[in-house]
Amino acid sequence: MSDSAELYQQVILEHNRSPRNYGPVAGATHSAEGDNPLCGDRYTIDLRIGGDGNVAAIGFYGAGCAISKASASLMTETVTGMSAAEVNDLFGRFHDLVRGRLEPAQHVELGKLQVFSGIWEYPARVKCAILSWHALCSALSGGGAVTTES
Repeated sequence: MSDSAELYQQVILEHNRSPRNYGPVAGATHSAEGDNPLCGDRYTIDLRIGGDGNVAAIGFYGAGCAISKASASLMTETVTGMSAAEVNDLFGRFHDLVRGRLEPAQHVELGKLQVFSGIWEYPARVKCAILSWHALCSALSGGGAVTTES
């Protein structure tokens, strides 16, 4: 197994076992649900936007596969303190990463999220990795529930 594949496996398993920011957010100002009916992943993303317009607190809850849970966990760690525009930009780059459209030199810019760089080789798992991100973007835009099949 390559070093990157081993790191990927370790990070995914760790965030699946001990997800960060798992649970509802007290005083949430935004919320959205995400559903991946093919895999059975279903999460709610709660967030509270601070007075500066940035993500002050974020959490997720629900159930899903290890990839979806790890992605949501890493997402919550990464976007705390970001503006909606920064979150949307990051999601665009993450989406390119998991689709195999990001140059390897750009992976480093995504920090811990780069562990998902090989997921494009498993197209059904891409939806697992991006589900929570779609729900987050929906929450930020005031939208409601999202699904990977729409």
